[in-house]
Order: sequence, then structure tokens, then C-alpha cells
Amino acid sequence: MKISEIKKLIADGGLDAKFAELYSNTAIARNRYLSACDGFADNFGTDREVYLFSAPGRTEVGGNHTDHQHGRVLAGSVDLDVIAVVAAADGNVIRVKSEGYDMDTVKFDMLSPRTCENGRSSALIRGMCAMSRKAGYNIGAFDAYTTSNVLKGSGLSSSAAFEVLIGVILNYMFNDGAIDAVTIAKFAQASEREFFGKPCGLMDQMASSVGGFTAIDFADPQNPVIEKVTFDLAANNHALCIVNTGGNHTDLTDDYADITVECARVSEFFDKKFLRDVDESDFFANIAALREKVGDRAILRALHFFADNKRALDEKVALQNGDFCEFLSLIRKSGDSSYKYLQNVFSTSNVGEQGISLALALTDKYLGERGAYRVHGGGFAGTIQAFVPLDMLDGYIDVIESAFGKGNCYVLKIRPVGGTKIL
Repeated sequence: MKISEIKKLIADGGLDAKFAELYSNTAIARNRYLSACDGFADNFGTDREVYLFSAPGRTEVGGNHTDHQHGRVLAGSVDLDVIAVVAAADGNVIRVKSEGYDMDTVKFDMLSPRTCENGRSSALIRGMCAMSRKAGYNIGAFDAYTTSNVLKGSGLSSSAAFEVLIGVILNYMFNDGAIDAVTIAKFAQASEREFFGKPCGLMDQMASSVGGFTAIDFADPQNPVIEKVTFDLAANNHALCIVNTGGNHTDLTDDYADITVECARVSEFFDKKFLRDVDESDFFANIAALREKVGDRAILRALHFFADNKRALDEKVALQNGDFCEFLSLIRKSGDSSYKYLQNVFSTSNVGEQGISLALALTDKYLGERGAYRVHGGGFAGTIQAFVPLDMLDGYIDVIESAFGKGNCYVLKIRPVGGTKIL
């Protein structure tokens, strides 16, 4: 369909059923896609056959810092996403114009990592093409206009959503949908690690690609066990909120790295590479020796891993059994463990900035014994997650926004679909 035809289809409500599946507000979605069509037309012209794609951000629900130790997680795709209007092109050049950024131009006859591209979206495009070709899939030239409402630095994984979006475009434009969601996620992780220059686990990409509530067991990271979990939060009278505390992520690299380093010290004590391979009873039997060898914080962080790794499984089972009260109890316990044992709610290098701690305190005071809450994602600065009863939602938003500013409490939907072709 041409741009004018798709715009008419959207304006007439022809995609409303699809939008309702993915988004909380169909009218807003309609306007976003109309605006994206205009963005494509401004950059690439109107006389093109175009297609629509979407890839969601993700929220980490269970398993805080467990994935890098080959543990279990429970994640969910959300209704904040990266969308694209795309047309096939001639030649060997991919052009991607993302709203607010310069055009990325990638020649796909040059698919080796380039250090000059580290940290740039062109590296992710190149990486996704390289991984697809290496696995024997087709790649081709295309022009795309993208726009995103996935918040950067929010723990919702905007980079993973972009990677998955490129994978979904390559999949449907040139491979007739033959690349499964798990494979696209693996390509995305490899692209981020090898081309973008950022070490990362697989949870973000997998949650974005697969969609819905997704339970993932990383005991074998090359072949993770993935299980979709069907559960309707709204039907259980709760909303998912992500609170942006406005923290600064600039100098937190060492804080994040220290968690992995300290977990490794504990596992190496037992001649294991990852905590997942350490026998928990052996761990507790050797606390005194560990204190001398690795220090107390490393022990506490390992203790968090053992408990949260099990909790991620229990959270999945609670949702499958429809036991929402148990699920909320587990979320609270996970948050408590992250605060006391994992210790990733503020950086010891900047104790004056404790936005996450403050948001958790305000949430605790307002919700009392209802709902649940915990640090979200990597921690130290950024966001918290809260499951808020619907009858308390408006008041909760007021409490949060009075402290952190208007628009910093995001009410999200767990969408049932991951990276997808809209039209």
C-alpha cells in the first residue's frame, strides 16, 4: 500500500483492532502511526509500497540481576515501542531515519564490526544484517522511518527494541517470516555485544521479541528455556506502573560491573563459573571462609541470587495458577532482597542521590499492605516498578508526580505480542 492508502486505512479505523491488541489507547496509537507515515514521506517520498512494524520495550518482573548468572527471569513486553514505516529499496544500502536523529546509512556488503560505530544505532543495523546472513537468511536494502516512545535510561530497553525491530523488518521483508522470535533475540544480543560494544545478557532482547509475560531460564544461555505466560493484570484490578526517578546513569558502570565481579568471586570459590552452578547448601556451609575470601557484600549478593532465582520460578507458577496474591507477595520479597542484599537502589559513590529509595518509600507509605513494588532493572538510579490497585491508581500518580514531576509515572500494559508486522 502507498502512504496515502495506509493513512486513510489508519484514519478510518482499519487498524484499530490491531492497535487495541498492542496499546492501551487506540487513538494515540492511530496518531503515532499517521505521524510516522508523514515522517517517511518527508524523508523518502510518497510513491512507495510501505509496511508497518513494531517492537516493544520490556519490563523486568522477576529475577533482578539473575540472568548474567545463568538464572531465571520473568519479563514482560510493554505498550511502549519502536515503530517503523518501511519500504524495500534497490541496491545494497539500508537507510534508517529515526525521529530526532541523523540518518543511519549502512552498506550491507560491509558487515564486519566497525569500532567507529560503537554505541551508534548503525552498528545495530549492521550487526543484525551480519547475524542474519551468517545464519543463512536473506538480507536486502530498505528505507525506514522510525519513532520510539520507549524511554531511554528507564530500564525498558530501548536498544533491544530497536534491534528486534530491525530483525523483524529483515524477517518479513526478505524471509517470509521464517526467522523465529527466539532467533531474532539471539541475533540482537550478538549485535549489541559484537557491533555496538555493550556487554549484555539475553533477557531484554528475548522479552521484546517473544512478547507477553515471558519466563526464561538461562541455565544454558545458548538454548534458553522460554515459556509464555498468559495473565491479565487489568482483570485482576491492578495496573503496572514504572516510575522515573530522574537519576543520573553517567557514572554507574562500575556499580553494575561490581555485581557481576562479586558474584564471580563467590562462584570461583567453588570452582564454578556462575552462581547457577553453585550448590546452595555448600554456599551456606562456607559462609565463614567466604567472608575471608570475598567479603560480606559479595556474600549478600549471592544470597540474593539464590533466593531471587527461585522466586522468578515461583512468580511464573503463581501467575499460571491465577494466584495473584502470591505473585504480589513474591514481588515484595524480591524488592526487599534487592534493597537489602543485592544493594542496587543507590550508588555508594553518590549517597546524596537516592531517588529509587525515595520512590520506594513513598510507594510503601501510599500502598500500605496492598499492591507490590521493587527496584526496576539494573538499579542504582532510574526507575522502580509498582503493581497498583486500580482504585488507588489516580492517587498514586499524584503522590509520585508531586515528588518526581509531571509525567514521570507511566501506566503500562503488558502487551501479548513481541516484535511484529502491523501491516
